[in-house]
Amino acid sequence: SHTFKKAEKGDLVVNNNPFTLAFGKKPLQYVSRIVQTDQIVEDYVADPVTNQIYMVTGVRGSGKTVMMTNIAGILSERNDWIVVELNATRDLLQSLASRLYAVPKLHECFLKARLDFSAFGLGVTIENAAPVTDVEDMVAKMLDQIRKQGMRLLITIDEVVYSEQMKVFVSAFQIFMRQDYPIFLLMTGLYENIYELQNDKSLTFLYRAPKINLEPLSLTAVCQHYMDIFRLDKESARKMAALTRGYPFAFQVLGYLYWEHRDTKTVQEILPEYDQYLEEYVYSKIWSEMSEKDKEIMQKLAESGEIKVKDLREQLEMSSEQFSVYRERLKRKGVIDTRKYGKISMALPRFEDFIKMRMF
Repeated sequence: SHTFKKAEKGDLVVNNNPFTLAFGKKPLQYVSRIVQTDQIVEDYVADPVTNQIYMVTGVRGSGKTVMMTNIAGILSERNDWIVVELNATRDLLQSLASRLYAVPKLHECFLKARLDFSAFGLGVTIENAAPVTDVEDMVAKMLDQIRKQGMRLLITIDEVVYSEQMKVFVSAFQIFMRQDYPIFLLMTGLYENIYELQNDKSLTFLYRAPKINLEPLSLTAVCQHYMDIFRLDKESARKMAALTRGYPFAFQVLGYLYWEHRDTKTVQEILPEYDQYLEEYVYSKIWSEMSEKDKEIMQKLAESGEIKVKDLREQLEMSSEQFSVYRERLKRKGVIDTRKYGKISMALPRFEDFIKMRMF
């Protein structure tokens, strides 16, 4: 049983709750992923260009959207960058053309270059100019103007899914890259969706594109945030951090609830509410997407806690080859932690309690 020092109301730094329960919205308090963010930004601004695509993957609530938004924000502050966010469920090439046409400084260039995009409902018919009638050709002409202006374009797509629109867009993107246009792509998605996309035979170049799989946050950083916000002593903040296991959404939920109840409840007393949020927002969905075999493995792991891979495999009566396939998939889904050599444990906080409730 943990005992936590209560935070005094007068101790607190800000008046409004600095945590959020909303997905994808950048909260006032968040632990930034400095190393990965810097890596992507540096690659994008490098001259000559080394990488034009990055894919960020991780479990729901691991901070993919927040990281993407952060990178988009950094680059959009630079004068030589244009940043456009596209909706994965729309016609992506058409959306891209519309978004680029709406950028004031580009609009002027298109007019000066006498580009007629009226066939797509963009702008007006230009006298003595042949209208562009192919959407890929239209985007290429726009990219040509961006290149002439010495600018670069970042396209961000959140929560990509494997679809016909996505295939068409990524294939076109590959052509634009080969034609040396200054075009960059940052996509986020769940492991299975990214995996499906890059396994398409026509999109094999995606396989070589760098992927960043978001690991848990540094517990030291989480602890420090809780200490600073709630004016907690190190031991109390450390216990709170341990309850999150470095999972970004849990960091937000626990912080949010503790802020709301700091005068009336201890951390121990808000755990039922914490569990409920994790279940309703994330865990039920993750569980529903697992295969029966995945669930069986997770149930054994919930019963045993951290365990040697060999012991778990024997309990499940699986061969080494068989088990390694599931282990790899569950690791990529972000639900198991394999960072300790030869051992396996739950990656998500209190997920074992959630699973145990489903075992009866």
